[in-house]
Amino acid sequence: MFLRDRVAAVSNRVAQVDNGQRLEVVERARRFIHVKTDKGVVGWIPDRAVIDQKTYDEFAQLVTAHKDDPVVAHGAVRDDIYLHVTPGRDSDRFYLLAENAKVDLLVRASMPKAVAATAPAVPPPANDAKDAAPEPPPPPPMEDWWLVRDTQGRMGWLLAGRVDVSVPDEIAQYAEGQRIVCAYVLTKVNDEGSSIADHQVPEYVTALGPYKWGLPYDFDQIRVFTWNTKKHRYETAFRLRGIQGFLPLRVSSQPGPTGTEPVFSFQIAGSADVAIDATSGIARPASPRTIRYAMRQTTVRRIGPDTAPLPVIKNRDAKPKTPPKKKR
Repeated sequence: MFLRDRVAAVSNRVAQVDNGQRLEVVERARRFIHVKTDKGVVGWIPDRAVIDQKTYDEFAQLVTAHKDDPVVAHGAVRDDIYLHVTPGRDSDRFYLLAENAKVDLLVRASMPKAVAATAPAVPPPANDAKDAAPEPPPPPPMEDWWLVRDTQGRMGWLLAGRVDVSVPDEIAQYAEGQRIVCAYVLTKVNDEGSSIADHQVPEYVTALGPYKWGLPYDFDQIRVFTWNTKKHRYETAFRLRGIQGFLPLRVSSQPGPTGTEPVFSFQIAGSADVAIDATSGIARPASPRTIRYAMRQTTVRRIGPDTAPLPVIKNRDAKPKTPPKKKR
């Protein structure tokens, strides 16, 4: 934006400043700040357009605190958007990402959605002493946020609905109404009849979840897509549903009877207890379990020290069944 020579309805532009540029404060006025650039040019700028050194240091601390976090997915922002220092629409924002900017997704969090305050409803007068007590108010609507890192190494939080997770087009069509949280290449198979340039077709492991914000877990389904070299198409080789899964989904390899075989692992909640940080909104399982699977050709089998039965979420978001039609 531009610096102005005065605070008035009619003013002149004296300099242009960019997002992230450091400014020296000369004096303050109502809703405006008189600043000086590194080239010595002074002008007025709205106070909402700048942050102080303390807030800038908080953004720098994000980079330090999460420098070793694994990248759980890649994505692109839908339009110009600011990064926030903490999850929440009212938190301080600073870095501005341009439309289609590439980002790495690191951590997911859920926070109550800010809603406009309304006058409380007046309950109707009680006509009978036996009238039931008023029902408690419904829980506040939630919204998901992602901690992201852009190509310049800058970090911040943005709304999950403003970023599109990068999913290979060849498997996105098989989502079946679910949201693909992440997708990783397990291995590649050779198919001379494929349309890929080198005929090396990737096979994927994916984590999926419903289109619903505020869940106390990152995904509830694991699905493995393998390539059928005879029919030249993807098929589902493995599916695990109804779990409380947490990112990251890790992919590795191990020696097998016929060579190196791919392995993937993830964490689930060992009990119904999930710890949610009140400040950041990040959910962590209170008693995590690490589940590992290995894929041999098109067969996926469970391996590792934890082979106990998995807790399954039953009737999650179940829809009422349509009664069968009577025959005439």
